[in-house]
Amino acid sequence: MTQAPPRGFPDDEYQQRCALAQTKLAELQLDALFVCTEPEVRYFTGFHTPFWQSPTRPWFVIVPAVGEPIAIIPSIGAPMMDETWISDIRTWSAPQPEDDGVSILADTITSLGLARIGVPMGHETHLRMPLADWNALQAAVPDVTFSDATDIVRSMRMVKSDRELAKTAHVCSLVSDGFENLGSLLSMGMTEREAFTAFKIDLLQRGADDVPYLVGASGHSFTDVIKQPSDRVIEAGDLLMFDTGTMWDGYSSDFDRYYAFGHADDDAQRAHHVVWDATEAGLNMLRPGVTTTDLWKAMADVMIEGGSLGNDVGRLGHGLGMQLTEWPSNTATDETVIEEGMVLTLEPGMTFAPGRMMLHEENIVIRADGPEMLSRRAPRDMPVIG
Repeated sequence: MTQAPPRGFPDDEYQQRCALAQTKLAELQLDALFVCTEPEVRYFTGFHTPFWQSPTRPWFVIVPAVGEPIAIIPSIGAPMMDETWISDIRTWSAPQPEDDGVSILADTITSLGLARIGVPMGHETHLRMPLADWNALQAAVPDVTFSDATDIVRSMRMVKSDRELAKTAHVCSLVSDGFENLGSLLSMGMTEREAFTAFKIDLLQRGADDVPYLVGASGHSFTDVIKQPSDRVIEAGDLLMFDTGTMWDGYSSDFDRYYAFGHADDDAQRAHHVVWDATEAGLNMLRPGVTTTDLWKAMADVMIEGGSLGNDVGRLGHGLGMQLTEWPSNTATDETVIEEGMVLTLEPGMTFAPGRMMLHEENIVIRADGPEMLSRRAPRDMPVIG
């Protein structure tokens, strides 16, 4: 396990992010950036709380082209926001469905003299406010133009700072420890629910903050790899797949592992070799300047040669960081240029027999000379328990 890095970030981390955003705003001739989702608000302010799970209240942050960000938030969040580097905090008592922050947001935009505001509008973005309130805001500031600023946030969040990378490396190390210890936790005769619970408890005891994403399946045949556990009893000859997004200080791991109980049949072991080899092909060609499409092809070619009957997952990995999945996607058409400092998952997957799927996933960071493992590399042979 890696030594835990310091929690949180010093103010200069956020100051650097805002300065870069402001440079990009100037290039696009925008007066401000408007964000209202948990990752973006946290990215620019450091405001980190599970209270976002409540859908009741909206939260707004404006990053002006000059000056510090402004938080326009429900009063219940003011004490925590006051602990961040943000000094301009404007609040209202929420919820007020008839005017849930719209007036104060409009007044702020008007008082700052903003005419062109960037808002993330593209793929993997959303507005976390009622559509009626968004319409009301536009009506309240009729002279303001809202433009797509997806590329500002996307380009910044794709490339991680050293401090961000330290957090991701730490949580990946915790999960690697947990996976390597699974043989001592699980046994035939357990139900899926018992196996999932044991793994989740183990990850928490190892120091994870939360395990919000843990999916998988068991049996001789399965293609549903995103399901919740059932009361199915694990038997000899079964495969078990776990895929977890475990969190530490706001940063996520995302990788999976397969295990066999008693023995692994020849077809399953062969498929495990194929997806492991596909991952290896991706690792061997990765470097700054290649594209996600180049990466997809390197892995897909190995699986096609290995007898893949298809892949219904839709992509062979993605970005990773504050969220379980981030931009980009490793697909045949994505064409994102890979840069130093990007964190990616390599996730080749294939149907190797009717009703039987095999996935393999690792987490890496791109360095100047190629990839560096964040998850510890799985063995090429599928581990057998019992």
